[in-house]
Formats: sequence, structure tokens, C-alpha cells
Amino acid sequence: MTAQHHVVAIVPARDMDASEAFYRRLGFTVVSDYGDYRLMEDGRGGRLHLNLTPGWPARIEDNALGLYIYVEDVDAAAEKVRELIIGVEPEMKPWGMYEFAVSDPNGALIRVGREPD
Repeated sequence: MTAQHHVVAIVPARDMDASEAFYRRLGFTVVSDYGDYRLMEDGRGGRLHLNLTPGWPARIEDNALGLYIYVEDVDAAAEKVRELIIGVEPEMKPWGMYEFAVSDPNGALIRVGREPD
């Protein structure tokens, strides 16, 4: 296998197990576990690393991190985290994306969406 050019988000995690469980609901699985550092992939090119960061942020609402996860079936993804959706159900946004938003256990804003057909 050759190396591919890509970007991976390193996501702070106050509680590794809670963070892993959250991202599993969005289709990610652990591919490497080093205890306080876990690598996750969604099998379609999406990757993220969870990094144990006890006590960060001091207040969950101060977490400025945000991720955008592109998926083919936004409604199916929303169904997996329905009770966590911020505001409205998936909808077409003025910026041209069909999406919804949730917060991860550390307060990071996670938008899940796709470009319209």
C-alpha cells in the first residue's frame, strides 16, 4: 500500500470511552488503541485521533473545536444520534449543505452533512 495524502483531526477527549462511544455512533471504529491515544476510521476515508486530555476544556461550553463529517446518507447518520441533535433535524442550509449538528462529549461542534445531488 502506498501512502495517501490526507488530513486527520486530533480530537481532545476528557473521557476516552465516552468519546469513542460517541464517534462509534457516527460510524467510526478504533483501528489502534494506545490507551490515552486512539486512532479511529470510518472505512470510507474518514479518520480521527482521540487524545486523552483530562480537564480540558475547563468548561465544556468553551470548546472551540469543530469537525465536519461528510456522509452519503445524512438522515441515517442523524437517526443514530437523534437525541443529541442541536436545534432542528437535518435540513438544507443557506450555504448549500444538507446537514445537522451535534456536540461530542467534550463540547466540540460536529456537523454531519453532504452536498446536494
